[in-house]
Amino acid sequence: MKHETHITDAAKAAIEAASLILTDDAPHLHDPVVGPIYQTSLFTFKDFAEMQKTFAGEGQGYIYSRVGNPTVHDFERRIAELEGAEAARAFSSGMAAISSTVLSIVSSGDRIVAVRHCYGDAYRFFEKLLPRFNITVDYVDGSDADAVEAALPGAKLLYLESPSSMVFELQDIKRLAQAARAQGITTVIDNSWATPVFQKPHTHGVDLVLHSASKYIGGHSDTVAGVVAGSKALIARINELTHPFLGAKLSPLEAFLLIRGLRTLPFRLKRHMDSALFIAERLRAHAHVTKIHHPIYSNHPGRATLAGFTGLFTFEVDDTIDIPRFTDLLKFFRLGVSWGGHESLIVPVAASLAQTPGVNSFDRFSVSPRAIRLHVGLEDPEMLWADLENALAKSIKT
Repeated sequence: MKHETHITDAAKAAIEAASLILTDDAPHLHDPVVGPIYQTSLFTFKDFAEMQKTFAGEGQGYIYSRVGNPTVHDFERRIAELEGAEAARAFSSGMAAISSTVLSIVSSGDRIVAVRHCYGDAYRFFEKLLPRFNITVDYVDGSDADAVEAALPGAKLLYLESPSSMVFELQDIKRLAQAARAQGITTVIDNSWATPVFQKPHTHGVDLVLHSASKYIGGHSDTVAGVVAGSKALIARINELTHPFLGAKLSPLEAFLLIRGLRTLPFRLKRHMDSALFIAERLRAHAHVTKIHHPIYSNHPGRATLAGFTGLFTFEVDDTIDIPRFTDLLKFFRLGVSWGGHESLIVPVAASLAQTPGVNSFDRFSVSPRAIRLHVGLEDPEMLWADLENALAKSIKT
């Protein structure tokens, strides 16, 4: 069967809207078609008055690239506009964005409510570092809105990720954000999977929206970065309490690469979505595939905030498939973590279970060892399917 497009009207509209935003370039000297890289550690002032005004926060100038840089600010401006937020702050990694954001909200003795299948290093941050500050985390089934709401009283922060890592469970983010706000609880969500093209949680009431910009936003697997977007007040709190002192600033060169990635993001996402749905449908029909974890097959209310889908999902195989052999037979899917770049990748859960006990959310929250996560890249989807089909056929145990 030949590959057919799956793009919906909602996805098409989201792509067109994002494309319009991303063509809105800030003015630069000499009107370059690509903005300059301000590769400098510091900025100087023409006189005492200008320096004093800048230090007082009354001017638009920059002081030191650890706390502000024009190229980085250009990237932050674009992310905020894409998310429908007032402001954004960029970081040197997704984990820097997560840790700086969380630590700007919680204090010693506070409690966090988090979805059970959050990003693995976010989970390890919650489990290994936060207890040192007497901060506790309760994990809930994010797809069960009643269970989340029951866990909220007394919490300081609600941490969401929709769809969630590995099993791609959805959350009703609009309902949960409203419930949290009614109790004075700040809501944070990891929106890396959907990107601000296909989901805008801030417009549905979520206070702060996180991204691992290393993924689809960068899009070329050559940059590690993170970003958070939200209200001016909450971003100012991050700027005052955590960003300048933890020091995880984004470099101007990486900001430049991220801006490059943003220019093609809407069009790359269309390809990722189209190809991944093609592969998911073929796997769904395969005799040895027992389950597909993908939001398109969910009727959960959380689908209402998704305008489209991306290239990452998980499938499970039955006991007749030798998983190590299957992964080793693949030619075009490479074994590797992360995702969002041009290349197709695969992560079998079974390979990760050798991690130190107690720091792996897969075993704690019962992710099947028969689960295999795919990132469907930009290669020809027919070629990718042939690769998967061949590896499955040759890995059946005899």
